[in-house]
Amino acid sequence: MEKLTSTVRERIKVAKSIVTITGAGISQESGIPTFRGEGGYWKTYRAEDLATPDAFRRNPSLVWEWYDYRRQICKNANPNEGHKTLVKLETLVPNFFLITQNVDNLHKRAGNLNCAEIHGNIFLARCMDCHKISPIEESHESGDHVKYCTHCKGMLRPHIVWFGESYDTSILDLCFGHLEKAELVLVIGTSGAVSMPQTMATMAKNQGAFLVEINPEPSGMTEMMDIFLQGKAGEVLPTVLPQSK
Repeated sequence: MEKLTSTVRERIKVAKSIVTITGAGISQESGIPTFRGEGGYWKTYRAEDLATPDAFRRNPSLVWEWYDYRRQICKNANPNEGHKTLVKLETLVPNFFLITQNVDNLHKRAGNLNCAEIHGNIFLARCMDCHKISPIEESHESGDHVKYCTHCKGMLRPHIVWFGESYDTSILDLCFGHLEKAELVLVIGTSGAVSMPQTMATMAKNQGAFLVEINPEPSGMTEMMDIFLQGKAGEVLPTVLPQSK
């Protein structure tokens, strides 16, 4: 493990462009449940049953109640050592870009500036009428959890990419632009269950990037990696961070 850690540290030290792809694992270290898989129920509902356009059309109050609950968990969570190390890494690399599947805002709260949230942000809402994106505020509240736009009074929905919805192509274009030029890609805490991170990593590898995965357990992406470092992000990332470049 030490030899692999040293190799990754040296790769980081000489790299001029690094892209990091993070998944639910890094947020789990801050106490945020994944809401998917075993134990991923809220009341009697699975995430897959609530995070869909159809579920919102059927019962917007129920979906908003679930997102209000999740948002409070994210609000009470704090960035962990994994998040903090990625902020330090951004200051060391001339071209650093972070792509996250997480909607909890922890990377931005930690201090990462060059960051794309491909699944949205749980602290933002989007108007279904005027499409304005705005922070969720108490003034949006109604008595039944449903929220309304302060601009046009239209119904708001969470600014989240739900199951069955397409990604924002402008965000994907930005991500792929950075991946095209990346010398090193760090894949952290993602299971590979969602296909987009795997597509991104494959594209970067085809362009000549060196791929490193940091995960407590092997994932669906491990086989394509150049190096796999087993462990939690908050424990492993500080060990591969160079003191200076």
